[in-house]
Amino acid sequence: MMIKVDNLSFSFPQKELYTNITFTLEEGQHCAFIGTSGSGKSTLIDILMDPERYLFEGKLEIDPDCTIGYVSQFSQLDRSQDTTVFEYIGEKYIKIQQDIESICADMATTTDMDTLLEKYQFALDAFEAIGGEDFESNILKKLNLANLMKLKDVRVSDLSGGEFKLIQVMKEMLERPDLMIMDEPDVFLDFDNLNALKNLINTHKGMLLVVTHNRYLLNHCFNKILHLENTEIQEFDGRYIEYNFSLLQTKIELQELTIAEEEEMERNNGIIDNLRHIATYNSEASRGRALKARVRFQERFEARRIKAPFVDIKQPNIRLDIDDEIEEDTTILNVTNYRVAFDELILDHVNFEMKATDKVALIGPNGTGKTTLLRDIFNNTHEAIDMNADVKVAYLSQFQGEMLEDSNTILEDFIEAGFKTYDEIRSYLLNYGFEGEILDQKIASLSGGEKNMLQLAKVAASKAQMLLLDEPTSHLDTYTQIALEKAIKDYKGAILMISHDFYSVVNGMDYVLIIDDKTIRKMSMRKFRKMIYASHFDRDYLEKEQKKKALEMEIEVALKNTNFLLAKPLVDELEELIKLL
Repeated sequence: MMIKVDNLSFSFPQKELYTNITFTLEEGQHCAFIGTSGSGKSTLIDILMDPERYLFEGKLEIDPDCTIGYVSQFSQLDRSQDTTVFEYIGEKYIKIQQDIESICADMATTTDMDTLLEKYQFALDAFEAIGGEDFESNILKKLNLANLMKLKDVRVSDLSGGEFKLIQVMKEMLERPDLMIMDEPDVFLDFDNLNALKNLINTHKGMLLVVTHNRYLLNHCFNKILHLENTEIQEFDGRYIEYNFSLLQTKIELQELTIAEEEEMERNNGIIDNLRHIATYNSEASRGRALKARVRFQERFEARRIKAPFVDIKQPNIRLDIDDEIEEDTTILNVTNYRVAFDELILDHVNFEMKATDKVALIGPNGTGKTTLLRDIFNNTHEAIDMNADVKVAYLSQFQGEMLEDSNTILEDFIEAGFKTYDEIRSYLLNYGFEGEILDQKIASLSGGEKNMLQLAKVAASKAQMLLLDEPTSHLDTYTQIALEKAIKDYKGAILMISHDFYSVVNGMDYVLIIDDKTIRKMSMRKFRKMIYASHFDRDYLEKEQKKKALEMEIEVALKNTNFLLAKPLVDELEELIKLL
């Protein structure tokens, strides 16, 4: 057991984060750390990495020999860095190698051989501890596993953001920490890089703690789940897909118990009312004692009623409405011979058009100009872009500071967005899970998921007829992703969406615009499915995943109507489907 957390409680002045949470991390575990946005996952990671900085209650025991590696959620690429990818990954090995060579050179002239021999042995031990003897071949193996051998001699400053994130993961893994922590390493990775991350995780021999909301990784990578919700934590040994099924079964059991409890409480209330009525005309002491006993029984019964923070999870109510619908056949966007170049040509001869209700995914590898195109469409100043003048457009940026002012509070930002009163904002943002003191917080203090939720709330409030969405599911928890998918499905306008999320593309889009050889071509959803099955999934995986989600929704509806006769056979059907997945 490397890490043990026992009854840990912690809060900020404006928010309670954890109440007596308990869990362990042991050797060999690949643990997914999940929970709704703003529940405190990143803060808990900070506490694990540097417990001296935080005043918490409870116990945190970390094996004194446990080394921790870390890949940040918001890693920044240093464009001035002149080292190659190979040199960057091998930085620690190369440094120790140079130290050893320097010590050997000093041995030829020294009179204090004992001190140098001690330094030499220390350096050799450090080199051996991180697998230094085979470091060159190990780096090449990792690059090959991630299909990034072509980057070996490329300068780090020339990498895309997604490539740099993978290189960071490799660098930390190769240094062999006992525990490696990664905070949303999947954000903004394209399809191929996401698959590479999956391979790196699954072949890693050490202990992992990974914050992620990515359903592809969750379904394919982990053997333990930590779920933080409503200040409590749940520990589950097993796969995410099994954990979700376990939650659903628990929900059914709890709902049956809840109904039985409510009937019992109603019966007790009837007895209490009857005893009170009798007490108005019969003052015998035994009657009073019976009434007091029954009231105490009811209070104890209420106190021990089952509370289930992991079953009753708040899902946002995302609604994407529009002010005025446009005729379905109306062309709202025409792009003709669009071209963009920076140091080199990125896109050329780009031609496509969109109708008033088209829902389109724009996909392609990291660094191929997708965001630049989307931003040019929103700004509508490029000569190759013709936007229908009657169409109102809203934009969600993957660079959250582009659409949100970090120095504003949430309330101030929405007043600037056109809301009239604070009460109007409070009422509106309840649908998105924002309430209480958080509305007075600076936007800079919010988590990545909370910032993206605010952007979604702004986009929805605009009631625009066309939405430009750049990685809208990034940082969002799985419950919000599913709510967004439903909102997109119900939306009556046009959507052009950049996404590397298989599920969002397949579940919500009409067709795909795919970047290929520096231009864009249209692809049907059937061909897109065929293409990603060839690279990433077993055949019909996404259809099975979609059927699983539909069954889960049917079960939820049955539970809402307390129809357990319908819910239970649906759960059996779901269990069989999960075996196929």
